[in-house]
Amino acid sequence: MLLARRQILCVNVKNFAVIYLVDITEVPDFNKMYELYDPCTVMFFFRNKHIMIDLGTGNNNKINWAMEDKQEMIDIIETVYRGARKGRGLVVSPKDYSTKYRY
Repeated sequence: MLLARRQILCVNVKNFAVIYLVDITEVPDFNKMYELYDPCTVMFFFRNKHIMIDLGTGNNNKINWAMEDKQEMIDIIETVYRGARKGRGLVVSPKDYSTKYRY
C-alpha cells in the first residue's frame, strides 16, 4: 500500500523531484547530523544542499508527521523546488501547520 502511494506521488512530481526511501538503520552516519529518530521523516535536498522549509512548527529541517492529503505534499514539493531554484536555503510553506494539533 505504501509503495503504491509513493508511486502515485512520484508520477505527479516526476518533472521536478525524485523521491528516495532510505532505511536509517542502513546509513547511521546521517541520523545524528539530521536528527533522524522518527519512523517517517521527509527532508528536501537540491544539488546536495539541504533546503529548509518554514512550516510554522518551529522545526524547519524536516516534516515528521503524516500528510492528510496528497495535494498538500505536492504543493510543498513545488514550493521547495521553486525556492531552491532561486537559491534560497529556507522557503515558506504554502500552508501554516502551527495550529495543526490545536482543537
